[in-house]
Amino acid sequence: MGIQFLRGDSQAPRGHAIFIARSRSNSQVVYSTYCLVPPIPMSIAKYLPPLFAAQIPSEELQGAENISGMPIPPMLEEGMSLAQLEALAERRSDDLCDIGSTSTEEIERMQLATMSSQEYAQLYATYISHASQLPASHAKTAVTETAPIDNLDAEELLIQTLSERQKLAEVGKLVGMARYALGGHDTALLQDTRRRIEQFARSLPEKYRGAEIVKAATAPEERGAKLAELYLSRAYKLLDEDYAEIPRIESAIRELKEE
Repeated sequence: MGIQFLRGDSQAPRGHAIFIARSRSNSQVVYSTYCLVPPIPMSIAKYLPPLFAAQIPSEELQGAENISGMPIPPMLEEGMSLAQLEALAERRSDDLCDIGSTSTEEIERMQLATMSSQEYAQLYATYISHASQLPASHAKTAVTETAPIDNLDAEELLIQTLSERQKLAEVGKLVGMARYALGGHDTALLQDTRRRIEQFARSLPEKYRGAEIVKAATAPEERGAKLAELYLSRAYKLLDEDYAEIPRIESAIRELKEE
């Protein structure tokens, strides 16, 4: 799926980002690393032990002519929750990027961190190159005026390419972000997150009750969080055709609504 910006702008990367990736064997496990694109071009491969350097494409070992991104640590690590990483990115004004899923194998986690860092660095290099070609008086205006439209188009196109399982996974992440925004009384974040959940919900078949998920996810009371979790669980059971579990979940939903 490549890099998806959960916070920040793919058309104007900041040059520093928190990367997250989920475990393929357990979607609740989140791995992370920090990507930094130095303002002065360099190659991190020159400074790595042979074991780490072996995981970096050979062209990166040739020199330091190109802008490159470095993952710190060089391997995706487990240890922080998605909510903690979202809050950290907000406080530090970092980009927050979902780079997909990975296994528990260290080599794969290292390779994904490296490849994603180079992809992020390329986005940054493209942005810097385009910005430098604009007159100083117009550069900020151009980015400000065009970015929202470009982002909207790109986001809609990306959603259309995702499978139903991937869409539900994204909805699950956004539900967590909505609950975080509610807890922190962050109205702007909540409004933006609601808009994005609605985008994914509209792209899903009605049987998944996307509108109910949106309503529950953004409800201020704690019951909303429980309802959103139940609706998501129900959606995954439908997706996996595990129909035997549906009545139990429907009953739990009715009980919560009647409280």
